[in-house]
Amino acid sequence: MEKENIVKQTCKELGITQKELSEILGVAPNTATQWATQIEPPQIAINFMQLLLKHKKQEEQLNNFKKAFDLIDEARKH
Repeated sequence: MEKENIVKQTCKELGITQKELSEILGVAPNTATQWATQIEPPQIAINFMQLLLKHKKQEEQLNNFKKAFDLIDEARKH
């Protein structure tokens, strides 16, 4: 099974368009689209997209911890 393109994966997981990803990366508006369909992104862009995905996952984990602590605090009140 072929691994999903990093551009497509990043856009899907972050819920953004390829144009928005280009803006985040500071490249021309159609660059992420080219990376998704025609050429391999440079390693620095791949690294940055991997960091974006890791950051999103860490934010989700932090939010889950906050929700759990809120539930514990709420349970203690009763």
